[in-house]
Amino acid sequence: LPASWDSQLVIKDLHFDGVPVRIYLPKEPPAGKRRGVVFFHGGCGIFGSIRSYERICRYIARKSDSVVVSVGYHLSPEHEYPAQTLECLSATVHFLQTADTYGVDPARIIVCGDSAGGTYATSVCQELVHRTDIPKIRAQVLIYPFLQALSFNLPSHQKNASMAFLSRERTVLVILKYLKKDCSLKEPILAGSHVPESMNLKYSKWLNPDLIPEEFKVGYKPPLPTSFLPRVHEEVKELFESRFSPLLAEDAVVCHLPDTCIVTCEHDVLRDDGLLYKKRLEDNNVRVTWHHMEKGFH
Repeated sequence: LPASWDSQLVIKDLHFDGVPVRIYLPKEPPAGKRRGVVFFHGGCGIFGSIRSYERICRYIARKSDSVVVSVGYHLSPEHEYPAQTLECLSATVHFLQTADTYGVDPARIIVCGDSAGGTYATSVCQELVHRTDIPKIRAQVLIYPFLQALSFNLPSHQKNASMAFLSRERTVLVILKYLKKDCSLKEPILAGSHVPESMNLKYSKWLNPDLIPEEFKVGYKPPLPTSFLPRVHEEVKELFESRFSPLLAEDAVVCHLPDTCIVTCEHDVLRDDGLLYKKRLEDNNVRVTWHHMEKGFH
């Protein structure tokens, strides 16, 4: 939908530090300063737009009586990774610095996103934990976020391998398209051949099927051992950056993250990303609210 008249909201298209945004301001005079929501849309970094999330952002603004900023980061492949994450970061910092202009309390701003938007929200929070020159993010809302690209053999990947819209294979294909890589790398990545044994050992404390609650592991079968392929590893080194796979961030970062709400869906290949990150946050004494949609899908 285009930005248009709304009986309850003032809607404006602006630029925050050069990044296109659409801001939704409730018309009703506030009792005090309002809360702010920075929203990052999903779409694997190659689909989606401000326009396609118009209804959702209006709904959030109305129902929570908040000022919502929807970020129109530029998409891959025209704008190469990590342009998307950096633009989300720039827009967030700009809003934190100028919140008063929009009647927003800078101490009550959250970031929110679904799917890849959840990845960007997670990454923005991680990148800002040690910034002392701007207000702290109050909370992060992660709606079935993508959080790691080391293993595609977790219980949720097996259970939902052929799920419509986002299958296990399609997940890897869109990652490769997002990074402008050769799609022939799909099979070795699905098998886990892109990860050296040393890295598997290092991250097993955070990325391990044993950390998934038993009720989510019904029918799970551990994958067969696979051979490490150095060439594939070199081709996709971006997958191991915490900016791309936020689940791999160090505890020194994770322990400083804000209050978190995580939404997972039963019929979603990315379900276990959310479950593993929930455990990581709780292990680092971060307050987590978790909503699991038993009949939900990506």
